[in-house]
Amino acid sequence: MRRFFAHSPPDNIVSPTSADVVSGIKKQQVARHSTWVSIAVNLSLAILQITFGVMSYSQGLIADGVHSLADLFADGVVLVANSHSHRQADEDHPYGHYRFENAASLILGLILMLTGFSMLSGAIARIESFSVIRTVSWIGLGMACTGLLAKELLFRYLLAAATKVRSSLLIANAWHARSDSLSSLIVTLGIFGNISGYRILDPVAALIVGLIVLRMGGHFAWDALNDLVDRAASREEYQAIHHTIMSTPGVLGLHNLRARKVGDMLMVDVHLEINGELRVREGHAIAELVQERILESHAVVDVMTHVDPVPDDWNTASDPAKSGQ
Repeated sequence: MRRFFAHSPPDNIVSPTSADVVSGIKKQQVARHSTWVSIAVNLSLAILQITFGVMSYSQGLIADGVHSLADLFADGVVLVANSHSHRQADEDHPYGHYRFENAASLILGLILMLTGFSMLSGAIARIESFSVIRTVSWIGLGMACTGLLAKELLFRYLLAAATKVRSSLLIANAWHARSDSLSSLIVTLGIFGNISGYRILDPVAALIVGLIVLRMGGHFAWDALNDLVDRAASREEYQAIHHTIMSTPGVLGLHNLRARKVGDMLMVDVHLEINGELRVREGHAIAELVQERILESHAVVDVMTHVDPVPDDWNTASDPAKSGQ
């Protein structure tokens, strides 16, 4: 059974041609390198943010440091998923290990949700104890600005790497980094407001950061869960595959075309309508040609075809009801 390691495009992009498809090895290398860069940045930031947060009496900066610690664990999840998802099919996983990426995205989302809940509870408790809120020192503001710059640069680097290989897991991790830069911006503004005399703004900033993290975690978890329960391909991907099949010589029509997500790839099932007067060998050759063209032109890991004999003048190309659209 043929396997082709590639990528899947965003929902607003038609399925790629063979010239655009990125190999699994290249994708794995980019993922490993970019994730190690993220680990180095987040480890450094976590240590500095928590240290300076304690020194400057800033709950917002400490919350941002805890967020960076959660990022370290998330990066570890990405590394593990990346190493497993591109393994060859085996006896226990005859369709490959692509769904490790979906599972990792789900875990990443849950990590963000737990982190967000923790930030929320800590910030609410601090706001309720308004009288004990202290004025943050200037070193806290300096560290917050440094963290903001570092996370924004990290986001841009990770997004460029993820876009290059079109990995949904890496794109999720990149936008996770963007949530970090947004939270750092809020923390910076909160600390500045605290120093300016509005002391409650520091824990309020921590509260807002918690809400941002919680929301993004819920989005990633829900998206990954849908992929794990066989979410269908996008309409653009479906139409592109439909066009590839119908443009194959010998195919008179099709029905029951289905495509489901598996990692960053798709699995396709289709019933092909072929001239019933052809020999079995000829019909089989047409089905093999359909499989070959789909695997070469789309982000598909496997194609299952079923041949249905029809009259020679049969044509469902213009009949969506018959073709399965």
